[in-house]
Amino acid sequence: MVPQPKRKHSKGRRDRRRAHDALIVESLVQCSNCGEMRRPHSVCPSCGHYQGREIISSEEKQKK
Repeated sequence: MVPQPKRKHSKGRRDRRRAHDALIVESLVQCSNCGEMRRPHSVCPSCGHYQGREIISSEEKQKK
């Protein structure tokens, strides 16, 4: 037989366990080159620029 709990867990104890289950909203910033929204500290997926420099050329983007 499987052991059964002796007492019901309180609502506070249940909610404390679930405190880390909330979804986190992803933060976005505007690209300085094209104006599209992108994740911070990453290359823009639409134009390939990062910190004012072209990291991914448009030729490479067309191949994919």
